[in-house]
Amino acid sequence: MPPWKRWYKTARWQQLRIRVFQRDTFTCQSAECGRLEGNTALLVCDHKVPHRGDERLFWDETNLQTLCKSCHDTIKQREEQSTLHQRGVWH
Repeated sequence: MPPWKRWYKTARWQQLRIRVFQRDTFTCQSAECGRLEGNTALLVCDHKVPHRGDERLFWDETNLQTLCKSCHDTIKQREEQSTLHQRGVWH
């Protein structure tokens, strides 16, 4: 397991995640959605710029946004998949 995967299990991440949700008023930041969600289990603290193990990007609060799980699992993943060729990943 890459070391960065463990960062998601830390108290530091849990606190940062809640701070981002509060900053974004528990509202999905996707332009297509904007859904208010009180159940934090249905929210994702998403990295705007994928960190790819870069600790600076991982912990940068300005690089984080609140997305509802639905937007994260569809829109955001589609965006990331569409840039694979630009990153030199050819799967």
